[in-house]
Amino acid sequence: MTYDVCIDIGGTFTDCLVADQNGDISIFKAPTTPGEFEKGFIDVLNVAAEGFGLQPRAFIEQIALIVHGSTVSTNALVEKKTVRVGLLLNDGHQDMLVLREGPRKGAFEWKLDYPEPYVPRNLTQTVVGRIDARGKVITPLDEAGVRAAAHHFKVSGVEALAVGLLWSVVNPSHELRVAEILAEELPGIPVTLSHEINPMPREYKRVIAAAIDASIRPIVQTYIKRLETALTSGGFHGELLLANCIGGMMPLSEMLQKPIYSVMSGPTLAPMAALALSDEPDIIVGDMGGTTFDVSALRGHQLIITPDSMIHDDSLGIPKVDVRSVGAGGGSIASVDIGGLLHVGPQSAGARPGPACYGQGGLAPTVTDANVVLGIVDPDYFLGGKMKLDTDAAIAAVSQIASALGIGVQEAAWSIYTTANHNMVSAIEEITVREGLNPRESFFVCGGGATAIHIAEMVDILGLTSYMIPRFMAGLSAFGGLISDICREDNAVFLTSDAAFNAKGVTATLGFLTQRGTSFFDGAGVAGENRSFEFSFRGRYEFQSFEIEVPFDAPGGQVTADMLPDLVEAFHQMHERIYSIRSDNDTVEFVAWKSRAVGKRDGQDLLNSQRIAQQSGPVVPKGARQVYLGPQDGKQNLAVYDLRGLGESATVSGPCLVENETFTAYLKSDHHGAIDSQGNLQVVVGSDLVKETQE
Repeated sequence: MTYDVCIDIGGTFTDCLVADQNGDISIFKAPTTPGEFEKGFIDVLNVAAEGFGLQPRAFIEQIALIVHGSTVSTNALVEKKTVRVGLLLNDGHQDMLVLREGPRKGAFEWKLDYPEPYVPRNLTQTVVGRIDARGKVITPLDEAGVRAAAHHFKVSGVEALAVGLLWSVVNPSHELRVAEILAEELPGIPVTLSHEINPMPREYKRVIAAAIDASIRPIVQTYIKRLETALTSGGFHGELLLANCIGGMMPLSEMLQKPIYSVMSGPTLAPMAALALSDEPDIIVGDMGGTTFDVSALRGHQLIITPDSMIHDDSLGIPKVDVRSVGAGGGSIASVDIGGLLHVGPQSAGARPGPACYGQGGLAPTVTDANVVLGIVDPDYFLGGKMKLDTDAAIAAVSQIASALGIGVQEAAWSIYTTANHNMVSAIEEITVREGLNPRESFFVCGGGATAIHIAEMVDILGLTSYMIPRFMAGLSAFGGLISDICREDNAVFLTSDAAFNAKGVTATLGFLTQRGTSFFDGAGVAGENRSFEFSFRGRYEFQSFEIEVPFDAPGGQVTADMLPDLVEAFHQMHERIYSIRSDNDTVEFVAWKSRAVGKRDGQDLLNSQRIAQQSGPVVPKGARQVYLGPQDGKQNLAVYDLRGLGESATVSGPCLVENETFTAYLKSDHHGAIDSQGNLQVVVGSDLVKETQE
């Protein structure tokens, strides 16, 4: 027997999905180990080995592939625990990271402290030398100045270096020479060059990406080395792939070259899973874990890629799948402020000590504690009964909120529950309503161990009419990793316009990009029949300040003059979709070009193998449980169904609970669920809708 494995490290639990050679998938969980993530990685493999009745080494030796979504770099950035970085810029441009792009602030933010630059000014050095926008050397590089800057960095104790020189995307000779000098003066100190990590004409985005990449490079390298050592010691001899933030996987060698692509990579796997599980064109994906609620929106059955992701006050610099996070997880802590207002999150109990009901020393009231008090979560069946929850500890924790608000314990638990729901609704509105999208027109896919507890009320608030509770909901990101493709993106600057379109230059640029993608395929061992390229350009109307990204078809990487009308129309349509206007008479400028090299894996075959038997006989609940449903409805005795015992076409109607080993789903009144052929619970809201579905 051989196995493919995906491991996704969350804030509270580390998820492990295992697919055997027959296509059967099993899910396992183990507590996350902050500061020693590789230990939690091995711990969950040991749990999986026990689940298969094998010794850990015997199981690990049979693993052919491990795909991994890491939070190491994200945590380092969020917690501001990165390494000390030195930054080298052109003379006269020392304040590039101070000024940023001059974004407009909110109209009512009249008093605002100017944020500190990502690299402090005392660690930012400049050097004489200038290349213009056409790649011509205007001022030669002052090599003595580079060596002087290197000396300053050495005495300042920097652990990594970033270099961002003007127009290095057109002519990188100065940056490349700087890297050679720094290697001589500071051997062993990693150097990130802006034209390599983020080849785009925007100086700030290019430089901030280089600075962020440098600040996490030693951290990611150390983690990967520890992980490889732990796996090799455990008997692993298969292939290890890491998730990236653009919706796919990378070999270790690629991630070591560009560790910035590991930032916020884990959450991008949930929308990848949603794309595979549903054919709906417009999808909202909500992934509620122990620490955060991650939400993304898919349009036209495509990922939305954003160039404007933020880390605190700075842009990430590189494009990534648009996933927004709020502090609304199962471990989010509830508190009452001095004015008597209840808050839930963003502070989290995390994995250590975790919610009070975990019995690991936690005392603060959390969302999970509230769900135990309400009766939604069965304390004796958490993780299939492998982890018993302490109800008394949960009651004691929630009692703190009850006392502060002057209400009963169950009323306090309900207040925590509904507040968490509204926090998540706000996050969904942020990525839909505020982006000009109507959430009512979307299909919701649940991810994370806790989402199905809260989804019913959120759906009613938002006005959605259908949603899915996947069979592997508690490990949706890990499932996305199992079925995701290998991918890499390459960018190049080549300026032309529809007034004087240079088709040959564009084709040459795409040829350069596809050559890089082909080298990537060769290194990753991707077979020829599994290779494909997707292309897009960054364009703007003449005199516009910023560009937008537009996908287009270029068979064989060839662009001809007769393709220009289609390229221009594609730009007009994308501009209208984003900004609600188009200007057909304006000149369209094409600034940069991108290729996405995609190496197809057998994810679709694995997905197709997830078929379950038809329901046989009537649907019978496994029991019932008293659940508090708010001051209006009080306690109700709800039927509890075992998801594992439901076959294809089985139906259930709320109010009820549906349990799996790794999650509990609460269906409200008028919410009607049916099991699909892959074991997912498809839910529609409203009796008329369910009748239409049955017909």
